[in-house]
Amino acid sequence: MTMTDPIADMLTRIRNALMARHTQVVIPGSKIKVAIARILKDEGYIENFKLTRDRPQPMIIITLKYDENGKPVITGLKRVSKPGRRIYVNRREIPWVLSGMGIAILSTSKGILTDKQARRLGVGGEVLCYVW
Repeated sequence: MTMTDPIADMLTRIRNALMARHTQVVIPGSKIKVAIARILKDEGYIENFKLTRDRPQPMIIITLKYDENGKPVITGLKRVSKPGRRIYVNRREIPWVLSGMGIAILSTSKGILTDKQARRLGVGGEVLCYVW
């Protein structure tokens, strides 16, 4: 089976790993996935991530984050723009996820950004996913 949506695959792997209470999840690497992982780390949704130097495909190892009660920090991940239906927004249409409790991750001309960063820079782009 060929992978048509690697970002949806990444989100699904994280979701499954959280449900199974894993501490880490391994995902085939790509620039865009590393950028998403970096945002998840910066926003406090994951503990850490590292990129292996595997050939032909590097892997991203994400260390998942749980609160003191063992509940996952990430309660939801939703793929918004799909290969069959891309969702683009201009800077005035950037969505608020759960009234600002979650984040939207956008692919913009300035790189992969959170909704807050995109608003601050005044750029729109493709809405990749929501995280809360």
